[in-house]
Amino acid sequence: MHIAEGFLPPAHAVAWGIASAPFVVHGVRSLTREVREHPESTLLIGASGAFTFVLSALKLPSVTGSCSHPTGTGLGAILFRPPVMAVLGTITLLFQALLLAHGGLTTLGANVFSMAIVGPWAGYGIYRLLRRLDVPLMVAVFFGAFVADLSTYCVTSVQLALAFPDPSSGFLGALGKFGSIFAVTQIPLAVSEGLLTVLVMRLLVQSSRGELTRLGVFLARKQSGTRTAESAETTAATEITETSETTETVVR
Repeated sequence: MHIAEGFLPPAHAVAWGIASAPFVVHGVRSLTREVREHPESTLLIGASGAFTFVLSALKLPSVTGSCSHPTGTGLGAILFRPPVMAVLGTITLLFQALLLAHGGLTTLGANVFSMAIVGPWAGYGIYRLLRRLDVPLMVAVFFGAFVADLSTYCVTSVQLALAFPDPSSGFLGALGKFGSIFAVTQIPLAVSEGLLTVLVMRLLVQSSRGELTRLGVFLARKQSGTRTAESAETTAATEITETSETTETVVR
């Protein structure tokens, strides 16, 4: 997913940087407000950023000759909303470009737009939709992480197709080629990332239930016209029980 240093034409690199800047600025404000109002969430924010850094630093060879990797942005988007992930993702990509030669400074804007902006928003959107449809928490978390990962690579395919259209079939032909290159390895990786994110969320439910309740991860149920924390916790416990055996079986 990380577009290499100097790979994009200068005009494209600048354009993606300009497109990403407002989201990052808004994310800085959101992150600052979250830390100021809830300093106890700092540790969980740091853990979300570390999760993204570690997963997105894994470079896995593709059978098509490219490299693929998880993104890790779905977890933070679910916990703290996509604007915060715009900042955490940008920091992750910046450090990877400087320390690991993974991505680049000239392509930072394009990489931020795909992994730190579109990915978190797409994953969070499907997660919220499924929760509104009363889908169990862990199932919604799986699809949120899955979509966040896969949508990142779809956007990267668009970015590369815009920069390097096929001489004969133009943008659409190039999009098909880049998309097929990524799809071979990225779909299985997206499934794996979804399962891993479910496991991490299950650990957080056990260790940080109060914080997750404050963040709105648990959906409270209406009982006699009121919403109670007890009903939310009961719902969460039921969802974990229902999904634990299925998740463990798949992972094994």
